[in-house]
Amino acid sequence: MKELEYPFDSEYIIKKKKSIKRSLLADGSKRLKKKVAVFGGSTTNAIVDYLELFLLDQGIEPEFYQSEYAQYWQDAMFPGEELLSFSPDIVFIHTTSRNITAFPTTSDTKETVDKLLDAEYSKYVQMWQKIRETYHCPIIQNNFEMPYYRLMGNKDCSDYRGRLNFASRLNDRFYSYADENEGFYINDINFISASYGLRRWSDPSYWNMYKYAMCFEAIPEFSFNLSNIIKSVFGKNKKVLALDLDNTLWGGVVGDDGVDGIQIGQETGVSQSYYEFQSYVSSLRSLGVVLTVCSKNEHENAIDGLNHPEGALRPDDFIIIKANWENKDRNIIETAAELNVLPDSIVFADDNPAEREIVRAQIPGIAVPEMDSVENYIINLDRGGYFEVTSFSADDLKRNEMYKANAERAAAVASFADYNEYLLSLDMNAVIDDFIPVYLQRITQLTNKSNQFNVTTKRYTTAEMEAVAQSDEYIRLYGKLADKFGDNGVVSVVIGHKNGDVLDMELWLMSCRVLKRDMEFAMLDRLVERCREQGISKIKGYYYPTAKNKMVKDLYGKFGFEKLSEDEDGNSVWELSVSDYEIRNKVIKVGDNSSVK
Repeated sequence: MKELEYPFDSEYIIKKKKSIKRSLLADGSKRLKKKVAVFGGSTTNAIVDYLELFLLDQGIEPEFYQSEYAQYWQDAMFPGEELLSFSPDIVFIHTTSRNITAFPTTSDTKETVDKLLDAEYSKYVQMWQKIRETYHCPIIQNNFEMPYYRLMGNKDCSDYRGRLNFASRLNDRFYSYADENEGFYINDINFISASYGLRRWSDPSYWNMYKYAMCFEAIPEFSFNLSNIIKSVFGKNKKVLALDLDNTLWGGVVGDDGVDGIQIGQETGVSQSYYEFQSYVSSLRSLGVVLTVCSKNEHENAIDGLNHPEGALRPDDFIIIKANWENKDRNIIETAAELNVLPDSIVFADDNPAEREIVRAQIPGIAVPEMDSVENYIINLDRGGYFEVTSFSADDLKRNEMYKANAERAAAVASFADYNEYLLSLDMNAVIDDFIPVYLQRITQLTNKSNQFNVTTKRYTTAEMEAVAQSDEYIRLYGKLADKFGDNGVVSVVIGHKNGDVLDMELWLMSCRVLKRDMEFAMLDRLVERCREQGISKIKGYYYPTAKNKMVKDLYGKFGFEKLSEDEDGNSVWELSVSDYEIRNKVIKVGDNSSVK
């Protein structure tokens, strides 16, 4: 919904909250249902109200539990039956500088202040550990915004007795904990409050009258920032940035002005702004965001512009370059198909409001940020939270190279009359084996990102996946595929729960970038092998349809399973006799964990 995209009008959202919610619920979207427990150190009702709007817009239908005012510690450490039965999928702890129990005084010694810091921090560690042990779910914790006054003036930030110094040191402890513990995330209200304006954010009247830790007008911005973490944890991030060129990546029109006439580089303020934006886009690429071009231009002119000596991007930085005179919505749909992603995985950045409106109207779910002035391009993309990072694996670093290798594979297939000969020519090698710690983060990440090739669309938190990995009740497999063009990394995950001599499939997924390469058959071969080793005679597969996984509706039929049932909603149950199964993979050489370096 455009009204909820950054930069949004907080006053409008506050005023139209109920009608916005009605519109979101009436749009017919199928959303991921998640339970969110909010432990508040201050009043949280309005935070939850606006958080719900943003999450609904991002494809998540939340159900909330809220602690009573300032009962965050009690709820975390001594949960009641209501909270235990609620069984949250994620816990958010809303504490702020108002909840720091013991700031230093000017008469304290350094030793005393260190003890105060240790005591304050240990209270939070106890709480986080108790939550992890009780619910095995992700935790989001606010850091601390700076106190709204400085008793010691500028020295307050550097003197060990200063309140600003104390809050900063406490934040550093929180950051170290986040760095060392998977599934723990910081909601950076220190940045948000500074960006908003600390004086307005910390207006004491809202605390004194309503026990809100921030001014009411700032709550939508706070809730939006929080929603970006939650949607990222549950796999709702965007994957691709499709960029216009003229007046988006550089100033001017390369076809009219020529390469020498476009604005990019260090000569003027405007050209520097475009250079900074290109540098920012290049940094997104380093995070694993896939870059493409969608421009109304002659292809040759586009390449010349991207080769400008003062630019920060080059043609090779883009996986696909659509520079032609087709409608941009059509180019984006074709780009999605070539990348094997859904169009709603894409962010479209274009300075032309007419083009933005057409694309927004024609492609449901695509993100189309406002690009009103080059000075605001970075802010609008960055604060929009489209590519929020909550996990970062080695495969993320290599994603662009993987997609580029896929493009080379697509080009190679045209030279073969027989597809099987093409597959053999790829010289594919896979590792398919039980989970190992080095890949557990990527395995969890895949369960939250893969939609199209995911028969159950079951999601796992880090804690849940760790529990599965340590249990002897499961047969688990991950698949890693490489070929002569490059290493695709971990691309497939299979989890089956043992029930006597039957294996109930809880998860079967694969990254779409290795479709039609027979990796699914290699995974099935190894799964049947493990079943035979462990006395499993039948494998039961389950397909639960969603708007995004129709392509695997008949996956089990393709595998040779017999369909046992299908209800009116399309949910189906399938069965395979292990003893009757014959090897399917003929083109991939398969190894095990002993070959992992």
